[in-house]
Amino acid sequence: MTDRYLSVARSGVHEIEIKRSRFLCALAPVTSEEAAREFIAGRRRADPGARHHCHAFVLGPDGRTQRSSDDGEPAGTAGTPMLEVLRRREVTDVVAVVTRYFGGVLLGAGGLIRAYGQSVSEALEVVGVLEHRRLALVEVAVSYDRAGRLENDLRASPYLVHATRFEELARFEVGLAPGEAPAFESWLADLTNGEAATTALGDHWVTGRS
Repeated sequence: MTDRYLSVARSGVHEIEIKRSRFLCALAPVTSEEAAREFIAGRRRADPGARHHCHAFVLGPDGRTQRSSDDGEPAGTAGTPMLEVLRRREVTDVVAVVTRYFGGVLLGAGGLIRAYGQSVSEALEVVGVLEHRRLALVEVAVSYDRAGRLENDLRASPYLVHATRFEELARFEVGLAPGEAPAFESWLADLTNGEAATTALGDHWVTGRS
């Protein structure tokens, strides 16, 4: 089972122009095939005058579900190169739709492959990529007089601060990679003179540093 995957940071649209043809690549994070197909349908409704709405999507932390469509372009010149970019960049839980407005100049098979791949590649750069990791979450509770220093030290440490809450005590949810727990407990005890209380919250997918 994978413990790490990459996905797009947000939805977005990026346009390029090649020999007067416009290629609009729309990207979105999705977690199901139904959501991916709803997004594809939405792009068709948004640009009804376009000749082609080619798409590719990859789903699941392991990228197991992969689909693509040339939507009327010559076979293998649109959906496949789009999907190949997603694979090469190792992104999943993502759908890409490239809407093409034909500019009157034929690009040929090689030109189409390059154009559709470039469209997705540039769009990924624009919207950005986030890393998601399966981590063991631990809640750390301390009194308010220790909270400020502890938060600063946590954020400067290699451990991931997933969430913070300030109730009767200051509470920090910290993500630990496999094998990090003993070192973290020792580090925390030294830092707080053993006054911090910890509670294991189980394994969760969390957004980490990309």
